[in-house]
Order: sequence, then C-alpha cells, then structure tokens
Amino acid sequence: MNSGKPNRRITGLETEYGCLISAAVAGTSVIHRVRDWVFENHRYGLVDRHQRDWDEPPGNGGFLFNGGRLYIDMGHVEYCTAECASVADVVRYDRAGDRLLLKAVRALNLEGKVDFIRNNIDHHTGATFGCHENYSLLRRAPLTEANVGSLLTFLTLRLLFTGTGRVGGGRQPGMAPEGEVPDFQISQRADYIQNDFYEWVQHNRSIINTRDEPLADPRKYRRLHLLHGDTNVLPSALYLKIGATRLVLDLLELDALPEIDLADAVWTLRALSHQPMPPWKVTLADGSEKDAIEILSAYRECAKKHFAGRSEETDAILSLWERVEAGLSSNLGNLIGVIDWVTKHHLLDTFRQSENLTWEDPWLEAQDLEYHQVDPERSLGLALADRSGPWAEDSPNAIDEPPSDTRAATRTRLMRGLAERGKEYELDWDSIAEEGEEPVTLSDPFI
Repeated sequence: MNSGKPNRRITGLETEYGCLISAAVAGTSVIHRVRDWVFENHRYGLVDRHQRDWDEPPGNGGFLFNGGRLYIDMGHVEYCTAECASVADVVRYDRAGDRLLLKAVRALNLEGKVDFIRNNIDHHTGATFGCHENYSLLRRAPLTEANVGSLLTFLTLRLLFTGTGRVGGGRQPGMAPEGEVPDFQISQRADYIQNDFYEWVQHNRSIINTRDEPLADPRKYRRLHLLHGDTNVLPSALYLKIGATRLVLDLLELDALPEIDLADAVWTLRALSHQPMPPWKVTLADGSEKDAIEILSAYRECAKKHFAGRSEETDAILSLWERVEAGLSSNLGNLIGVIDWVTKHHLLDTFRQSENLTWEDPWLEAQDLEYHQVDPERSLGLALADRSGPWAEDSPNAIDEPPSDTRAATRTRLMRGLAERGKEYELDWDSIAEEGEEPVTLSDPFI
C-alpha cells in the first residue's frame, strides 16, 4: 500500500566538533579565531549582533549564507545545518560544516597544528559532546502513549546502525550497565544518556528532549529534538539514520507504528552499546524477550508497506535499510564502509592484531580519533566509505549556497541584502529584523 506523497518534513543537524591542538598553538583561542575568520567581512555569513541567550552574547556566532549557523557552545565549535527537506541535503549540508572548518584551518595557517574531528567523546577527560537531530513534526501527530513508546523503541534500537563506535567506555560512575567495561562498544553517546525524556539538556541528557520549541508556526508544527545519536562519519550511515527516522515519523503521523514498547529504553541503549556482537536480545514492556534486528525489521516492513514506490529517496532508504539489516543478521563484514561502528571495529581490531596491542593501549584511542578527521585525506573512516548510493552525491557549493526548497533560501537572500546595506539587524531561524524596517517572519519552514 502506497500512502501517496511523503509529508514534507524539515530536518537538520547540530554538530559539536572536537578540536585537537598541538603544543605549537596551545594557549591561543583557536576556536574563536576560526569563528571570526568565517564571519570576517561577511565571508560566509553574518555575525549575531544581539544577545541570543544567557550564554550567547553578541559576536558569539552567526548565521551562514548556506542557511546554517556556526557558533561557540560550551567550548566547542558548533555547526547547524540549514533546514533541509530531503535526506540527501542533510548529508550534503552536514559535510559543508567539515569543509568550512577545513578551509578556515588552512586559511589561518593552522594546518598540522589544529585538527577538527567529528566525534562525541574526549578519551582523556571522559567528557561528551553531541550531535543533535531536529525533525519537524505535525502538531496533529497522534502522540498517544502507545505511539510514543513505539517511537522510543525505534530510536533506541536504531543504535545498531547509527553508532560510530568507540574504544572502551563505561568509566563514568553510573553511566553504564553493571559488568566489565567493554573493549569496544557500538555507540559513543550511549553511556551518557540518563533519561528517555527530559526538558533540559546540559546535565541530564535524554533520548528525546521535550522542550516545545518549534522554530516555526506553533499551531502547525512541533520540533522533535534528539540528543542520543552519534556523529556519523560515513555518508551511508548518516543517510540511513536520517532516512529511517523520517520514515518512522511518517508512520507516526499516519498512526501506523508497530505496537512495540521496551521495558527500559535507557538501560537497553547502554546494554546494546556494550555488546558489539550479535545476537542482540532486548526485553519488552510485557517481560518477553525479542531480537532487536527482528524488531527493527518490523518498522522497516511497516514503512515498506505504506511508502514503497512513492519516491526515489524513499526506495533508496528502504533498500539501504534492508541491506544493513541483512549484514547485521548474517555477516558484519558486508557493512564495512557502510556502518560506522562496524567499520571502525574492523580497522582498529586489524591494527591491534598487527601491532600485538591490547584494547587498553592508548595508541588505539589515538587511532579511534583519526577515524573522525574532517579532512577526507586523513579520515580513516572516509577512506573506506561506500560510494554506491545517493548518499555519495557531492555538493561543494553547499558551503555558501542554501537549499532551494526551504526557508533557508529566503533567509539567505535577505541576509545578503543586510550585508550590503550595513544597518543593525537581528537574525533568527524564523525571523529577521532590520533597523527601521518591519520584521520579516519566516514561520513557514518551506518558503
């Protein structure tokens, strides 16, 4: 059954980048130099001239001409993609952040001294930094207890194809299931997730952030804000993470989700992360035990039943999803270059054995970080990336041109006018105000 054209859905990512700084530039404010280069003379965008929040004073960051934002958050460079209407655009505009930081490093003669990496943990301090996902959701979506439980189940189990992997973990008190610390685990973020739902982010990380901040017409839209996902390196893994999640949200809006509820989503997330080999058994709310891949397959089959054939992108997502399920079920080696944690484990284990190392050797943590380099010529992950699908389409122009089918294009057009006129202004995702002019409201994310 084909349920017609897909609901139009805005998706965007917020990525906090790790930064490795050599002794040659230690003590200098590298991330501030990079930020300032981006906005200098309106090079790639307009800097904020107003206080956005208590921790975002004027000049802390700004909006980019590619529709995104770049700013400093809790000591990290954070890059937000433009509002994207397609999965392929999410991948393209996510990679634009890498390109932008790499250009800044080279322009500031910091190459070889500063490296930006798209990861989620500091092996030295144990700190974590995030990759948040944002999806528009119709306000009328039926958020019944059964549907919310089913959505949470999918978001928990998708870790098996979205995780980027890490050496060790579980060192933070109370952050891991009981038992031995694993040599390698599937997710970088799982040990740090403390709740299934919570409103505030900083010290109580949840799978779903419940703050109701649609950044669009609140009568029509919600914004689903997810905190538990890893920062993907492989384009195919990101494509599947975003694509499968969008399909599940389509099912939610149709009130067609499978009725599946986990006994404890947070415990399951951590337990799965600590088990990098199948079978992956999980406990449901009714006390029964079921295979996680079979549950994910139920979501895929449901999406296939309702949406197969409605668009090329939908069919590409379903095909990749089925391919990944088959690999997880029978041969993980088939997913090298496709799924991050499988690829990283293969690389690190091969290196470990060739050098006769234990998993506790610090050399492996260093190689772990090299997997996440933003420079494609240095990234261990991108060197093996699968290039066989729409996730591999390149878009060099995404660094300074917005998507054409969302309000990002309108905001950029207005921003370029502001840059020319030189008046005072205030920018936000859904509004633009210029000194002496009536504010422009962008409450419809598709114009």
